[in-house]
Amino acid sequence: MSYFRELPDLEYQSPLSHKKSDLEYVRAKNLFRRVKLRDDLQNVFTIFNRYQIPEGARPDNVAEQLYGKSDYDWVVLLSANIINVRDQWPLSERDLYKFTEDKYGPIIMNEVKFYETTEVRDVNDRLIVPAGKIVDKDFTIYDATTVQEGVGVGIGGTYIVTTIKTLNPVVAVTNYEYEVRKNDEKRSIFILRPEYLQQYINDLRKIMYYEKSTQYVEKKLIRTENTRISSPQ
Repeated sequence: MSYFRELPDLEYQSPLSHKKSDLEYVRAKNLFRRVKLRDDLQNVFTIFNRYQIPEGARPDNVAEQLYGKSDYDWVVLLSANIINVRDQWPLSERDLYKFTEDKYGPIIMNEVKFYETTEVRDVNDRLIVPAGKIVDKDFTIYDATTVQEGVGVGIGGTYIVTTIKTLNPVVAVTNYEYEVRKNDEKRSIFILRPEYLQQYINDLRKIMYYEKSTQYVEKKLIRTENTRISSPQ
């Protein structure tokens, strides 16, 4: 992942037991230095596109497809504001099944987690019950359907017949189906459009540069205070 090559360095006093002097430093990547996209840019569709992560695809696969280089997997993750790949990136079907089985057990994973409504509309296509509302198993509604039919005796006109039905617009959702839904929700992400990739990298590198300070050595290196060196009297 080339992202770590973009991180600046820092030197800190050596903790190694075999150091030859208290003046020795260890150089490492400054993992505390990170960037994120501004939240208000997520809806700027001239810069980002909505992207649906394919089944089984990894960040490097997506980077290869969109940017022509798998090393830009970190651009994919930053664009989607993903910090923890393990929790925020969708699992493959195989891995999801194994995860659910480990979490619930092979029997309980197929048991009902909750019940939810299906959509109900009347004869005029008006919404009566929206889909996806969590309800009890025995949730019911009364559907009064008005139908105009027949001829009224002696009046030469029509009459109204009202039919009242009892409906149970409920379906069961298992533990496994619930985990599949959660996993699928992770598939829709924002992705940086390829034409803005180089500008994005250039801007990131500038942000990673250190400003002048007492710890400043050069634009990509700072040195922490060495507490083993006592100040002169």
